Amino acid sequence: MEISFLSILALGFVLGIKHAIEPDHVIAVSTIASQSKKLLRSSLAGVFWGIGHTATLFLVGIILIFMKGEIPEKWAMSLEFLVGIMLVYLGIATILSLKKIRMHQHTHDGKIHKHNHQHKNVSYLKSMLIGFIHGLAGSGAMVLLTMSTVNSPWEAAVYIFIFGAGTVLGMLLFTTVIGIPFVFSAKKLSMNKMLTQITGVISTVFGIYYMYNLGVTEGLFKLWIQ
Repeated sequence: MEISFLSILALGFVLGIKHAIEPDHVIAVSTIASQSKKLLRSSLAGVFWGIGHTATLFLVGIILIFMKGEIPEKWAMSLEFLVGIMLVYLGIATILSLKKIRMHQHTHDGKIHKHNHQHKNVSYLKSMLIGFIHGLAGSGAMVLLTMSTVNSPWEAAVYIFIFGAGTVLGMLLFTTVIGIPFVFSAKKLSMNKMLTQITGVISTVFGIYYMYNLGVTEGLFKLWIQ
C-alpha cells in the first residue's frame, strides 16, 4: 500500500470525525442522549448511530462506485429532506417523552420523600436507524468525495470504511459529552425536564429550517413539480 494512500486514509479518518459533529447529526443524537440516565448508554447510542451511518454509506457508496453511477440531484435532495422530517419527529417525540416523567411521593420515618420516576430508555435500534437515514442522505456526496480521492473501487471501499470508523469515534466522543448533563440531572426533575425540552425544541425548529432551506432556498419543491 502506497504511503500516499495511507495519508488519504488518515485524512478520511479525520474527516469522518469531523463529519460526525455536523449540526443535523449532533441534534439528532442529542435527542437520543436525552433519554438516558446512564452515560454508557448515551455513549453506546452514538456508536450505534455510527454503525448505521457507516453501513449505509458503505453499501450504497460501493454499489454506486462499482456501477459508476450517481444519485440524481432530485433523489439526493429528497433523501436530505427526509433528514429534516426525521429531526422534527425526533424533536416532538422528545418533548412528548416528558409526559412519561412522574413524581412519586411516600412517607419514611415521618418525613415525606419525593422521587421522580423516569420511564425513558435509550433505543440502540432507533440510534442505528437514525444513522442509517443520515448515511442514506449523505451517500451521494460520499461517492463524489471518495472518487475524487482514490483510484479504484477497492481503495474506495477501504476509504469509506476508515471514514466510517472516524465517524463512529467522533459520535462516541460527542454523545459521551452531551450525555453528561442529562445523566447528572437525572435525579433533578425540573432541570432534566428543561434540558430535554430544550433539546426537543431545537431538533424541531432545526428540522423545519432544514426542510425549508432544501425545499425553497435550494429549489427541491420546484424539482418535485417538474
